[in-house]
Amino acid sequence: MSGLRIIFLLLAIVGAVWPMYHFLTYLFSEGGSFAGMLAEWTDGPAVTGMALDLTIAAVTLIIWALVETVTRKNWVALLAIPATLFIGVSCGLPLYLFLRTRPL
Repeated sequence: MSGLRIIFLLLAIVGAVWPMYHFLTYLFSEGGSFAGMLAEWTDGPAVTGMALDLTIAAVTLIIWALVETVTRKNWVALLAIPATLFIGVSCGLPLYLFLRTRPL
């Protein structure tokens, strides 16, 4: 495995663990309020801007993964879509790049 692929894999793991730690810490400290977490994402202009930025990046990544996966027939790369939706772009993008750069 190339050094670049190892970096993508490590970033995908860090991008899954680190944000999920903070999400779970919040959910357990606030009694599992998903609605409360969503409310905090629109608490102020800076946070709302970041939430919108990440949402646009996630939609872009999903479209890119779908189109390129169909073109390249690299079906395993579709695993990046649930990673993006359920964890975030911080995991989905490096995971997609890791899966995309594998030898076909």
